[in-house]
Amino acid sequence: MDQLAPTEKYSPFRFFSAEQWSQFRADTPLTLTEDEIDRLRSLNDPVDLEEVKRIYLSLSRLLSAHVEASQLLFRQRQAFFNAQDVVKTPFIIGIAGSVAVGKSTTARVLKELLARWPSSPKVDLITTDGFLLPNEILRRNNLMERKGFPESYDVGALLRFLSGIKSAQRDVRAPVYSHLTYDVIPGEFVTIDRPDILIFEGINVLQPGKLPKDGKIVPFLSDFFDFAIYIDADEKLIHQWYTQRFMRLRETAFRNPDSFFHRYSQLSEDAARAIAEGLWSNINLKNLRENILPTRARADLILRKGANHLVEEVALRKL
Repeated sequence: MDQLAPTEKYSPFRFFSAEQWSQFRADTPLTLTEDEIDRLRSLNDPVDLEEVKRIYLSLSRLLSAHVEASQLLFRQRQAFFNAQDVVKTPFIIGIAGSVAVGKSTTARVLKELLARWPSSPKVDLITTDGFLLPNEILRRNNLMERKGFPESYDVGALLRFLSGIKSAQRDVRAPVYSHLTYDVIPGEFVTIDRPDILIFEGINVLQPGKLPKDGKIVPFLSDFFDFAIYIDADEKLIHQWYTQRFMRLRETAFRNPDSFFHRYSQLSEDAARAIAEGLWSNINLKNLRENILPTRARADLILRKGANHLVEEVALRKL
């Protein structure tokens, strides 16, 4: 992450090795079991209890401090405005990063750890997949090969959802996505009802969009975040992980006749690998370079992974 630190003096981040970071766990208890970790981790992600101890317990402790500070500020604002009837808004954590880098595992592990704090907060998790435009619309607008790029999302729906959550509205609905059919499920929603903490995960959640020239207020997704995390790794490693995952899915989920990618399970290994390489080069690598990686420095915390898919370095934004 050298490019994040042009000089030690001027970098907005503090950097820690994984071993240094693990010391900040202090007395934070381990509340997950190995069986639970097996259930939470994604395909090809080797996260285990040792990684939770090394990285995620310290992160849980840090987030606890941020949530407590947010609650204190809320009470102070109540007193300032003399408005005791104001409803406390959820603390929103954004998680960004490339495909195949491990965002989903991080989001699910954090959800379980945070929900088991002594205060027993209500923690919900939403991904941006459900806010993708339906395939029918993407095809109509020649965007199927841009799926996952910023223009493939219903940005208005994303902003309305986060605005509703941050406004402490009741029963805010988010659309549901099927990875089997590779499409949004028509008429299906999940309802989020005033959580204490919302984890919002997606590849482009830190994307700022275009700034208006006239000073008009244009909200970005990250405007609603209280804390943002970016999962990082070298481009070559992500490429490797993406290809490995594709080939594993070819032997598992793609074999389902209802899968959008079922046709790939019928190909030879060499042909399937060529497809994976093409998808990486023509879609996912372009999205990483053009849209995802440029948002990395906007995060509050960056988890940098090494070749074994485990975190090697942590960058924390200075206060």
